[in-house]
Amino acid sequence: MSISFADPTALTHDQLEEGTDFAPRFDAAGLVTVVTVEAGSNDVLMLAHMNAEALALTLQTGVAHYWSRSRGKLWKKGETSGETQQVVELRTDCDQDAIVLVVNQTGRGAACHTGRKSCFYRRASVSGDTATLQDTGLPRLFDPREVYGTPS
Repeated sequence: MSISFADPTALTHDQLEEGTDFAPRFDAAGLVTVVTVEAGSNDVLMLAHMNAEALALTLQTGVAHYWSRSRGKLWKKGETSGETQQVVELRTDCDQDAIVLVVNQTGRGAACHTGRKSCFYRRASVSGDTATLQDTGLPRLFDPREVYGTPS
């Protein structure tokens, strides 16, 4: 089964924002931004990107797939770590250029490659004219060196 999407350029403004055609507006690199949140808690787990293939695979399989910009390849979340994301719901914003993916995080509950539940484990603060980051105390649920064989 192959999933296809409507062409956003073929839709009117009203059709794009109010209609039933799913017409993701991929950027110049062929990607759409995805914010992934945990079902139940609504905690933001990560921000990533999908190309058309990753989006189609996510919809087909019910397991989150992304496009890794740093590796330049398709990435099934949890393929190495076992921390897969089971899709509960996929939403798009009004003009279809961003996605919110609601998931059940499996495995030990870590969405981040650093072994934490969320990739957002630091907060910014300003002292004088300097911005710094402080750890929020989110614990590691696994050791990334053991899982990936490399530093986090």
